[in-house]
Amino acid sequence: MSGLPAGGAVPELFHELFDDAAVFPPGNLPVAEAVPAHRVHRAAWYAEAVGPLLCGAGRLGELAAAVTAAAAAGGPAQAGGAALRVGLVLPGGSAELAQALAAAAPFELAGVELATRDAAEAVAELDRLLPPDVPAAVELPRELLRGDDLDAVLDVLVDSPYRAKFRTGGLVAEAFPDEAELAAFLTGCARRGLPYKCTAGLHNAVRHTDPETGFEHHGFLNVLLAAQETDPAAAEAVLAERDGEVLAKAVRALTDRQVTVIRNSFTAFGTCSIAEPLGDLAALGLLSSPTPPHQEDR
Repeated sequence: MSGLPAGGAVPELFHELFDDAAVFPPGNLPVAEAVPAHRVHRAAWYAEAVGPLLCGAGRLGELAAAVTAAAAAGGPAQAGGAALRVGLVLPGGSAELAQALAAAAPFELAGVELATRDAAEAVAELDRLLPPDVPAAVELPRELLRGDDLDAVLDVLVDSPYRAKFRTGGLVAEAFPDEAELAAFLTGCARRGLPYKCTAGLHNAVRHTDPETGFEHHGFLNVLLAAQETDPAAAEAVLAERDGEVLAKAVRALTDRQVTVIRNSFTAFGTCSIAEPLGDLAALGLLSSPTPPHQEDR
């Protein structure tokens, strides 16, 4: 980037990068607490970095009740505006789509994330049911995103208006792809001009081994920098970097055009904590933080 903004401004590279997945594992914040916490995020100095509140299709009733309770309580729960922007997550696939869209009517629908084993079928159902102004992302199991299967899936999505979605972590070691697997996905999307989002395991800026679980976590800065690569070997090298200062220096050197290319590719990722990624950016000198971000209760 051509310099980093001062005084708490959020650099364009991080605008709406962090989708609020507080209600999902491993955070598991109760919906009734996640709604006011998200309102605080949306009213804070770092609000430009925060995407929608993600909610599974089966919890929309809880979400509606939480919004009603927050409205009745008033105060800080109402910060950030009355309309709650919600990202609708459909782990059950397109069979859930029609009913979930109806249940999401009280909210400002920021997007739909649909898990499937059949990309073409998912695209057809989204075409049929999704309002034209609502974006969507299609997630396939990682075992269907390897080799020729990866190319076939990406070719289906590139001919649609929808993003790809890739799972970068989870609750077991096997849920974390290695550098080669993730690089194949990133560069396959980059070569096609196909945007994507990621989810799980990315709430820290730099690649690392979790000291408690031993899991190998990708860093979101690594993924951002790798998003501009079309060569798998080059992307792998960026994803493997564990020195935060090296990554921070590379971020500072990005041009405006590179930032645009990166964010047109890697659009967002779900994180159960908003405070942790922002704290990492501040520690690396990539974000000027006038006050600490709101820390979600666990």
